[in-house]
Amino acid sequence: MEEIRPTLPASALLIAMLLLTGCAGGRNPADPLEPLNRGIYKFNDSLDKAVIKPVAQGYKKVMPVTGQIMVLNFFSNLDDVVVTANDFLQFKLVQGFSDGMRVVVNSTIGVFGLIDVASAGGLKKHNEDFGQTLGKWGVGNGPYLELPILGPSTVRDGVGIYADLHLDPMYQIEDISARNQTYLVRLFTHRAELLDQEKVLDEAMIDPYSFRRDTYLLYRKNLVYDGNLPRTRYDLEE
Repeated sequence: MEEIRPTLPASALLIAMLLLTGCAGGRNPADPLEPLNRGIYKFNDSLDKAVIKPVAQGYKKVMPVTGQIMVLNFFSNLDDVVVTANDFLQFKLVQGFSDGMRVVVNSTIGVFGLIDVASAGGLKKHNEDFGQTLGKWGVGNGPYLELPILGPSTVRDGVGIYADLHLDPMYQIEDISARNQTYLVRLFTHRAELLDQEKVLDEAMIDPYSFRRDTYLLYRKNLVYDGNLPRTRYDLEE
């Protein structure tokens, strides 16, 4: 997702992630709960291989490309509601009005978000959530966490997920069964989008868990700083 400020190119970010994984040795200080997290990762990986990935593959096979795009646009439009709220919480007022307009335009002219008219009109898609908002105001990551089903997170981002849940329009669906079905559809459609990418990543990963963790932490740091990562200072010994 594009940001107003310049961000690291995706290729450069991926290379940095690979280097992080390749050079990492021993325990990561950001992951004091690694034994527990690895256990949850194995559970998530088994669930993905047994259920989530096969369903995503079936969805991608039977759903026309146009239909896949429309479904992704629909969920992206709902996400823009959460993004807009966090824009204003971070005092990104111009971006907030832009993202708010995305919701209005795509919900009306774009037929409930099925067509991304806003992007075609120059209103860029952004990525903001409450975890980033907390980071913006100086709250640290806390320990890395591998959450059941939800995957990579941290203590800060876990709190963010809970807060964003109450802003998510899908959470407002009163019928619990319908709400859960909507969450499942979003899960499978997003998983389907990762199928092509994982072929390349599988070949690059030495330790899938470490790669997943280090990639997530670097990606989130990049988002919190809007791509303007602070320079690392190295004090040379004399």
